[in-house]
Amino acid sequence: MESNNKIDWQDVAISVKQLGVDLGFQQVGITDTDLGTTETYLNQWLLDSQHGDMEWMARHGKKRSQPASLVPGTLRIISVRLDYLPSDCEQMKNILEKPSLAYISRYALGRDYHKLMRKRLQKLASSLDEIATGFNYRVFVDSAPVMEKPLAEKAGLGWIGKHTNLLNKQAGSWFFLGEIYTDMPLPVDEPEAGHCGDCQACIDICPTKAITAPYQLDARLCISYLTIEHKGAIPIKLRPHMGNRIYGCDDCQICCPWNRFANMTNEKDFHPRHHLDDISLLEVFNWDEATFLSRTEGSAIRRIGYERWLRNIAVALGNSQSNDERILETLISSRHKHTPLVQEHINWAIERLHSQSTST
Repeated sequence: MESNNKIDWQDVAISVKQLGVDLGFQQVGITDTDLGTTETYLNQWLLDSQHGDMEWMARHGKKRSQPASLVPGTLRIISVRLDYLPSDCEQMKNILEKPSLAYISRYALGRDYHKLMRKRLQKLASSLDEIATGFNYRVFVDSAPVMEKPLAEKAGLGWIGKHTNLLNKQAGSWFFLGEIYTDMPLPVDEPEAGHCGDCQACIDICPTKAITAPYQLDARLCISYLTIEHKGAIPIKLRPHMGNRIYGCDDCQICCPWNRFANMTNEKDFHPRHHLDDISLLEVFNWDEATFLSRTEGSAIRRIGYERWLRNIAVALGNSQSNDERILETLISSRHKHTPLVQEHINWAIERLHSQSTST
């Protein structure tokens, strides 16, 4: 191996990208650590309390927007993406149009992506030692205060769309992101220019109007936040707009014109398990806690816990617009069995179903 001052870093960058593809990543890019513009936006977003209950967004000071504060000595970030789309958008629309079925965000239908991506990223990072010794690295997969989307944008993996998700011209937005922080002085890639144009399909379709303006997301209104991150009662005024979405929301991705280029995943771990891509609300509501833990083992869904799972489903049942007497009977007979938080949402669902039946 050549001494470090004679290393051809352009060759190293080419090798890193090829190794990433060989490991199953669809794209690898490299960027520097400058997130000055993003830091300004983040600070204002936090000042406006648009992060809701996600106090961890403000917990780490400048470590989120200044990578070298998180990992001292960091000069470059290697950013990767991994496609996860398990079904086409038409299948998703069909589920959303059937209010008796449960809609779960497509990223959570299979196994939790964190372990799979971390293992591959670790292999990629370890290979750096063979390419150029004496340098440091640290791997992240949504596991620390890392601004993965702005970094991926700077690394040329795509651009941040008006819905605040990362978009790629060849792959849409159905992919996971991961990072390697390193002190290697690698050449950086050119950022991807934005290609949203005049389109505002994502803004128009958002059920709760959480996209308050282009590139502006109020998490407190977002169904993904409400069903996953929010621990308390879901605001009553937002419940009717949640439909049958019990874990996350994909509407802004489903409607995006760029997702017509999205590719189906080849990763078996991302394929749906336990028929969660086509399952009734009543069936998942009737799971006891042991069943919930069993069916969500190895899944991102488990992190919300049984209580929030039932809370979310109770809201969806209230929105089911169903004449199925089993739904009302189940809600009424089960409410005394659950926590006050779940009971409150069950009572709301019962009242909503009663009001629908009397108005028809």
